[in-house]
Amino acid sequence: MSTPPPSAADGLLREARVDEVAVLEDLQREASLTGEHRADLLAHPEAIEVPLADLRGHRVRVHETGGVVDGYATVLPLPDGDAELDALFVRPARMRRGIGARLVEDAVRRARDGGAGLLVVTAAPAAEAFYARCGFRTVGEAPTRFGPAIRMHRDLGT
Repeated sequence: MSTPPPSAADGLLREARVDEVAVLEDLQREASLTGEHRADLLAHPEAIEVPLADLRGHRVRVHETGGVVDGYATVLPLPDGDAELDALFVRPARMRRGIGARLVEDAVRRARDGGAGLLVVTAAPAAEAFYARCGFRTVGEAPTRFGPAIRMHRDLGT
């Protein structure tokens, strides 16, 4: 009998450490290169960045399984009091196991605890269905460095 692959429930959510910048950027690169902007990212590798200010500001949380970081999310406060899910990345080999959804729910909790009434995200079109399953609704488009994306909101009920 084979052992099922680990799920998100097997992992640990914790605050990211400053010494993990390279690990997080590698994870972001790995996840991003599977998407529609592969050529753009290969031409502009500087686009992959985890700002130290976000780590020092306690805005980045990781999901790790067996001591290996397999996903992370960044939540930023917005000037209007709401919050933005600025980054959400999961290693491709670990996708579809609940890690992304778990990171979203953690981001929702952090945003709500920070007093936000709304969590916003700018998503690649391919991620729209995922975010919709996580309770976000599409509200329009947003420009990004590599073309238009989808702007979505989740009401936090505060």
